[in-house]
Amino acid sequence: MTGHSEVVVIGAGFAGVAAALELRAAGHEVVVVERADRVGGTWRENVYPGVACDVPAHLYSLERHPNPHWSAEFAPGAEIAAYLDAIVDREGLRAAIRFGTALTDAAWDELAQVWRLGFSGDGPDTADVLVLGCGRLSEPRIPDVPGLASFPGSVAHTARWDPSEPVAGRRIAVVGTGSSAAQLVPELVAAGAEVTLFQRSPAWVLPRGGRTYDAVDAERFAARGAVAQEREAHASGDDERFAARSGRGAASARARRAALAHLAGSVPDRALRRALTPTYPFGCKRVVLSDAFYPAVAGDAVVLEPSALARVEGRRLVGASGVAYDGVDRIVLATGFETTHQPYAEIVRGEGGRTLAEHWAGGMTAVASTMVAGFPNLFVMNGPHSALPHASSLLVLERQAAFVRRVVDGGGVARVDADAEARATADVAARAAGTAWLSGCESWYLDDRSGGIGVLWPGTVSDMDAAMTDAAQTAVTRTERSVLTGGAR
Repeated sequence: MTGHSEVVVIGAGFAGVAAALELRAAGHEVVVVERADRVGGTWRENVYPGVACDVPAHLYSLERHPNPHWSAEFAPGAEIAAYLDAIVDREGLRAAIRFGTALTDAAWDELAQVWRLGFSGDGPDTADVLVLGCGRLSEPRIPDVPGLASFPGSVAHTARWDPSEPVAGRRIAVVGTGSSAAQLVPELVAAGAEVTLFQRSPAWVLPRGGRTYDAVDAERFAARGAVAQEREAHASGDDERFAARSGRGAASARARRAALAHLAGSVPDRALRRALTPTYPFGCKRVVLSDAFYPAVAGDAVVLEPSALARVEGRRLVGASGVAYDGVDRIVLATGFETTHQPYAEIVRGEGGRTLAEHWAGGMTAVASTMVAGFPNLFVMNGPHSALPHASSLLVLERQAAFVRRVVDGGGVARVDADAEARATADVAARAAGTAWLSGCESWYLDDRSGGIGVLWPGTVSDMDAAMTDAAQTAVTRTERSVLTGGAR
């Protein structure tokens, strides 16, 4: 396919699909370009044992696409991927997706007032509107560890899990103790592996709870309005959860006590318990939800190394503490993702040929967490200040998609200026001031270029609603194409 498209959406995960559906419903012509061979995004890539969402399934779903058939309150990853795939078919979106095609270049043509696009395969040459739905959890973060590249066994990030690699009877080193590791380690133990767990810093862990659903539940959820009521029940308490994660007041103190009680009740060994106790404030990093992690670490099949992996010497792994572990068969990197250094930023060029990477050299910035000054008719999903520390990320994506539709519906070339972006950035900084997120720990919430909040939205869902409404009314300006010089494509 060549030629022109009104809207091109990059990525067919939840972000890209949500944006495409919203815009198509409003009558816009949309082409979705996906580098992989199927939809799914994060849930396509992450297939390691135990992968699941830590947000209740009825809230981690699109509001207009209720699913009464979830198997559990916290859905397995494969089930979430299948859910998104089913939506694409139900909505007839698949025909609009160009699979196996990666974006290689995107440049704003200031004369023609269109985006000029390059792809590894067949895609539109130009577009009026470009939506980046690339996802913040798409590029694995690989630590720079001396000797890692020469390890004689297999090395893989959790997002590149190879199910053909044997687990039973193997000595497996897991690097990291965040959410992915908390899900993976108990599964490795259950499958008969011996695990050495390298912990740079311990996580705050709360019980996950949750229950499996049966046919009776499915019938109940299929009733008109039942899923909406379930969503409302899960969404209630947004202010309380936000306060807890931000480190504010009694809510944070209660959550911290609950986490410590969970640790004490799960790990009887005092020395191990001490090693697993965070020294940073509750909420500073993403809080882990798990009932199985602590019992697995406390069991005989796991050895906790309370320091980062420092170097690899053949099959010998050495922690920063100096303690070495011999005979390792496999290394699994549960080390997260490049959340604030996205590869697309290097290839997207706005006014004056400036790349997003250059624009964000001092830290990620945006208006309404979606539009960037100097990049007309560009919308970034899952970009700056769009991650929620306490609720479903799909709540943000749905709001971003609605914001994009509202702006695109207005026609012409939409922009935000540097002053609007500066005000939005100052608002984020003011909201984040004094919170646990800025208390000194290292986390993927932060932007190492600015030292401040990068991908995190330091507010509630209702706060985001208000910010987007205000931006749409006051910060977005537009120029009609009919009066533009050189408007021919």
